[in-house]
Amino acid sequence: MGSREWREEFEEVALVHLDRLYHMALRLCQNRTEAEDLVQETYLRAFRHFDQFDPGTNCRAWLFAILRNTFLNRVKRQGREILEPDEGELERGGAGFSETMAALPTPEEELVKHVVDGDLVRALEGLPLRFREVVLLADLEECSYKEIARICGIPMGTVMSRLFRGRQLLRKALVAAFRERKVAGRDQVVYQCAQGDI
Repeated sequence: MGSREWREEFEEVALVHLDRLYHMALRLCQNRTEAEDLVQETYLRAFRHFDQFDPGTNCRAWLFAILRNTFLNRVKRQGREILEPDEGELERGGAGFSETMAALPTPEEELVKHVVDGDLVRALEGLPLRFREVVLLADLEECSYKEIARICGIPMGTVMSRLFRGRQLLRKALVAAFRERKVAGRDQVVYQCAQGDI
């Protein structure tokens, strides 16, 4: 394949995901300039290694994996801490969570349908990275557990437990945000949903 065909295929297959990657990068970095740099570096790496992409597979998941690894490498170089709780603790905390349960709408998913965007963004940004990335990939990017496991390089059981715990933390943060706003009227429905009453 010539360089022109290579570029055209890359544009068709990979560049169509630019907006999705930027939104993910923004949620990870929490800074527009850093997010733009991260996406640019991700696409540069993806282009250089495009021969490793398996045509017919999920290019978006492949790009998310590159984005995540690039982000983690940057964080490590800066000497920032990335992982907080013990992995065994996470596994025990989400032991009852199954993939079939995830198919049903959760209170968190119902809440996301009604919540004010600003509160959701702040709540997501407040999640520790290991939970935030899994919640973003599952609930906003609609990646499967298998794709998330591949992107994050973790077992599917860990994906499920992190998603379970991340949604719990997200729910607590949203409930706290609504309490601060002295919930009334229309927000009462959202508050009840966050509490699991609906």
